[in-house]
Amino acid sequence: MSLMNFFPSRTMSLYMARMFLVRTFAILAALVLVLQALDLLSESGRILAYAGNGDGEVWRYVGLRTPEIIARFLPFSVLLGTIITLSQLNQNSEVIAMKASGLSAHQVLAPLMLTGLAVAAISFGFNERVVARASATLAQWKKVDYGPLPIDRGDRSNVWVKDGDHLIVVQQIKGRGDAALLAGITEYERSGQSLRSILTGTTGKRDGDGWRIEGAQRFDVAGGTLTPLGSVRIAQGVRPDQFTLSSVNADGLSFVGLREAIADLQLAGRPTKALEGALWHKLSGPLSSILMPLLGAVAAFGLARSGKLFVRAVIGMGLGFLYFVADNFALAMGNLGAYPPFLAAWAPFLLFLMIGEAVLLRTEE
Repeated sequence: MSLMNFFPSRTMSLYMARMFLVRTFAILAALVLVLQALDLLSESGRILAYAGNGDGEVWRYVGLRTPEIIARFLPFSVLLGTIITLSQLNQNSEVIAMKASGLSAHQVLAPLMLTGLAVAAISFGFNERVVARASATLAQWKKVDYGPLPIDRGDRSNVWVKDGDHLIVVQQIKGRGDAALLAGITEYERSGQSLRSILTGTTGKRDGDGWRIEGAQRFDVAGGTLTPLGSVRIAQGVRPDQFTLSSVNADGLSFVGLREAIADLQLAGRPTKALEGALWHKLSGPLSSILMPLLGAVAAFGLARSGKLFVRAVIGMGLGFLYFVADNFALAMGNLGAYPPFLAAWAPFLLFLMIGEAVLLRTEE
């Protein structure tokens, strides 16, 4: 039997795929509208609290936050779209007609799973090209309390590094390695747990195994005096990667960018297990769109007139939500180091793939 014979007729396949897509994206649009409105209620006050911000900044926030909401709730929308589509097909006895024509349960679901694969590909591309950039920009904007954004959206901001007893905070970092440039440097010079002085500088760059700070001045805590220093060398032994890799936002990086950041961290001898789990989840997350038709298939089989269609729909919805709970739990365990990264990202997907198959085989008759 050829691959095309595995599917229902072309007309029926397109009909089911269109039903599935329309309902999925209609639900997604409704969820995004409601959730964005609720999120805006909690954040609009903080946005407008910054002097000079107005409606333009509020709409900018909406533009940056909406892609994150879409990415997070697309799998939920696929699940609900699947259940509604299959329930309607069952209610109209279309599933019975397809099975009476000799199609198996897997053949009935084939158009939805193929469409789910297309949705997964779109989701991955959307996450890579839109969500990662919007998340990175929004994270930086929040760090400056919704003030003016740094010009380079790839820069790191508000990074803290420890140098012995001293603490160094840098407002913005550009570049990588020995070419890294620091801006807005503050070093809290401590003796044990006591603050002795505060050194500030406008810019800094690599100088040997330390950092050359320009426009430096030191405030003496005990004497209350401010002393201009001009150019001064600080942070001997502090590596560039301690600034550039101290805070890696997995959500704000593409798959390739996150993989490069993990490689840099590994070269620097830094822990990467949590980031490796996030890297694998950038693949397994979108693929959940293929799994949803299988988990929601319980709503497609069984006689609608038996009065159990609603119960079947609830069971399908419960299986889908259990998958999301297990997925978040596994990621949390991966972040804690209890699960290996690959297992944390892929175990829920493989587990519920087997559960979906078992439930499908058990309930199709």
